[in-house]
Amino acid sequence: MADRYILAVESSCDETSVAVLKNEKELLSNIIASQVESHKRFGGVVPEVASRHHVEVVTLCIKDALSEAGITAEQLDAVAVTYGPGLVGALLVGMAAAKAFAWAHGLPLIPVNHMAGHLMAAREVQELEYPLLALLVSGGHTELVYVSEPGNYKIVGETRDDAVGEAYDKVGRVMGLTYPAGREIDELAHKGKDVYDFPRAMIKEDHLEFSFSGLKSAFINLHHNAEQKGEVLVKEDLCASFQAAVLDILLAKTKKAL
Repeated sequence: MADRYILAVESSCDETSVAVLKNEKELLSNIIASQVESHKRFGGVVPEVASRHHVEVVTLCIKDALSEAGITAEQLDAVAVTYGPGLVGALLVGMAAAKAFAWAHGLPLIPVNHMAGHLMAAREVQELEYPLLALLVSGGHTELVYVSEPGNYKIVGETRDDAVGEAYDKVGRVMGLTYPAGREIDELAHKGKDVYDFPRAMIKEDHLEFSFSGLKSAFINLHHNAEQKGEVLVKEDLCASFQAAVLDILLAKTKKAL
């Protein structure tokens, strides 16, 4: 059986990525053009800036991905591309590039859901057994997904407001941490103690929905009130308390879903 090659394009947020996959399992190349430095000064992703950066580098990423994989466009069997969810302008750039490339080389175009990509990436760690329950925690999404078989996804719970990643970014900005703040908050949390009583929203309710806006607001209010009073809060304890609240909510809802 002949080898099959797929070119994959991802541009849902602030990084342009193009990969080449062999026989659906072997990753031959994965080119990533990061925009972190561009968005760092804003403390978060600016959609218009992200879109412009994608335009500048997407064709170069395609060229580099093919070169690193050691194949030509004529050897490809299909082109895959993220069609959503994500930033509209950023997605449009990736979609336009993938469509144009696929049309120019007479290749089928495969639309891929961004969250399904996150979920199925777990196969890189070990083979998945079905049925399964997935907890997806990304920058803009927090979801519980039941998967009865490959490609059959059912969202059984999701956030009603902020996603975990959004809460982390906002908390990091308030504390003056470098964007993206997730890793730094986690490192500080491991050095601190859960001493602040942050809310665990909807943790005891029967449904499987999440909410993190109240936790984010509680953190910001505590931080601002301390600043106004001239009080010094321990960053390590703040991070530990915030992260403990997040994990309590995620674990409680996942166990309830199971």
